[in-house]
Amino acid sequence: MTTTSSSAQLSVSRTSHAPSEREVDAFCVQYAPRAPGHPAVRDLYRLLRDVPEDGLESRLDWVERWMAWLRERIPAHGLVDATEPEAPPTDTRLTLMVRIMEGEPAMRAAVTHLVSAVCDGSRGLKLFAQVGLPAGQGFLSEASDRLARTLLPSPPEPGKLSELLLRLFPVPEDAVWLALLSPALLAKLASLVGEPRPPDPVPAARVRADLLDALMLLAVQTAALGTMEDVRERAPETAFRASPFLRLRMVCDAVLARDAAADTMRDLATCVDDCRLVVGSVSRHLEASGVSVDLVYRLERIRRSLERMEAIARVLGAPRGEPRWREALGLLSDLLRRAHADRSVGELVRRNVRMLARKIIERAGHSGEHYITSTRSEFHAMVHSAAGGGLVTAVAVALKFALTALALAPFFSFLAVGLNYAVAFLLIQALGFTLATKQPSVTAATLAGAVGEGARGDRLSSLVDIIPRITRSQLAAFTGNLGCVLPAAVALALAWQAARGTPFLSPAKAQATVASMHPWRSGALPYAALTGVLLWLSSVAGGWMENFVVYRRLPEALAHHRMLRRVLGVGGAQRLADGLVHAASGLGVNVTLGFLLALMSVLGRFFGLPLDVRHVTFALGSLAMAGGALGPQAVLQPDFLMALVGVGLIGVMNFTVSFSLALGVAVRARDVPLGEALPFLRAVGVRFLADPRSFFLPPRAPPEPLPAALPVEEGR
Repeated sequence: MTTTSSSAQLSVSRTSHAPSEREVDAFCVQYAPRAPGHPAVRDLYRLLRDVPEDGLESRLDWVERWMAWLRERIPAHGLVDATEPEAPPTDTRLTLMVRIMEGEPAMRAAVTHLVSAVCDGSRGLKLFAQVGLPAGQGFLSEASDRLARTLLPSPPEPGKLSELLLRLFPVPEDAVWLALLSPALLAKLASLVGEPRPPDPVPAARVRADLLDALMLLAVQTAALGTMEDVRERAPETAFRASPFLRLRMVCDAVLARDAAADTMRDLATCVDDCRLVVGSVSRHLEASGVSVDLVYRLERIRRSLERMEAIARVLGAPRGEPRWREALGLLSDLLRRAHADRSVGELVRRNVRMLARKIIERAGHSGEHYITSTRSEFHAMVHSAAGGGLVTAVAVALKFALTALALAPFFSFLAVGLNYAVAFLLIQALGFTLATKQPSVTAATLAGAVGEGARGDRLSSLVDIIPRITRSQLAAFTGNLGCVLPAAVALALAWQAARGTPFLSPAKAQATVASMHPWRSGALPYAALTGVLLWLSSVAGGWMENFVVYRRLPEALAHHRMLRRVLGVGGAQRLADGLVHAASGLGVNVTLGFLLALMSVLGRFFGLPLDVRHVTFALGSLAMAGGALGPQAVLQPDFLMALVGVGLIGVMNFTVSFSLALGVAVRARDVPLGEALPFLRAVGVRFLADPRSFFLPPRAPPEPLPAALPVEEGR
């Protein structure tokens, strides 16, 4: 087969008729003599013969097909005489494309005209200034916008390069592939097809103009976000007139006026660094005084806009050829990666709620420190405090039975039971009592704080020390709660029967209560797990409440409120403000938990689902009242004894679920590596084997020192 086929003959055959097999074979032999039958060469020949001469949509279709050929994962070994045998298929195919463009003037002219027409008919402002950046002005608006884009079809925008990006690279992995392309080969290909004959516009000039426009648009938007009131209030050390965000607009005006001269690019880099310092100052203020999701979202938008401006500046300032293409590839791969990531609502939530989650966990951890005992006296104080909580719970159990017996509409029944729970929990807090089931969520946050701080060795030592304190403190609380709620509930039931002459619960209601606690004949354990989730959610609500109070500076507002000062006096208003700071977390936890516990059964009836709750302290109180109604003989029956076992398992489920959820979220919020979990567990196991007593009982009291010996006189 001859290999002397001329470029002119190949070009004529391209436009006059469909290619014959002989023409295809001649083309393959000429440009891939080592693999003339390779399908990649034949596909490229057919593609280059079909370059459309008009129509933006048809041209975009051709570019999409060419990019699919370039991304094809079929090995291309043997297509060219590569200097490196291990060269990736992308570079091999690019090399083949460059060789054909060099050897086929007619094909090169057709591709050059197409590239020029696509760049002239498309605009890149949205691609460079919006793609991969949050679109809204707040977290909720951005989340709703992403959700709408996910659920609703997007209208075509063939005149925008932003539409072409995801059309050419439909999967997130393409960002890695794009970054691995050879800048030298792309620069050579661009020099071949990027210089059309007049009157066709030069693609590089069109793209450069779009980059300059994007730089200016980003500067205007970032300056507006950086000078908003909540940002300025949290960076008081920066005067408004000295704000680098005001300079950002002027610096970009100079860049645009002087076409990205070197000195203007240096001024832009300095201004961007100054803007980052302000953002860092605001972030530190948030860490110290409460977090707002919307403000964190805007700070993230500012950071990413500044990064985009730097990337655009590097492309504009790079020398022509390979250096500029290296920067351009970095910008395009980042655009593609963020374009795919920013279509996910979950990614937005994970990225912007992390700081809020950490702040909530930290505040819950401060509350958890009060639930961890160290000394023997603290252990006994925890038992006594929990006994008071059990006493209040017994009264709440009795009121709950009385309220559910009333013929109330579901809403008012929910409201009454929720208020009963919430008031009981608030009363426990006000009296300084303890409820055991509230401990796991907040102590888990404290545990995560010990895991997430300090060097690895210090974290391990702190964890090994704190785990026994948590377990014995939890045991003390359960002992006090359950040890008091049982006799208190029985006493209330007997007192009612003595005063009224009838049992507090009817026999049918008592039997139903006993049956509802059976570990496997009822839904007690799944309901207990659901209650563990509610306990964790209530701790999150408490942390959020405290963060809200601190972020909004409500204590300062109350302390200086004119009406409160007039009624309570200056000192009284200040005491009220201090009390709000100390009670905010507990208020959020108790009210939320009370109404969540009451809500589940109402939701179950509303949706026809088997939803209910099993809280260990309330469960034992209910079972005790049922036993008081059934009498001593019934208490010894197997069903009642199994119900007691069920109550114990309910406590285990409450503790395990709430503690696990709280610990998992806290560890993720503090960025603790999961690889450290195994050494921690191993160290705790070694500690348990060495000293199991410390996990259940407080440390022994140190022996009292002996009195000093009297001096002995000489001669005696």
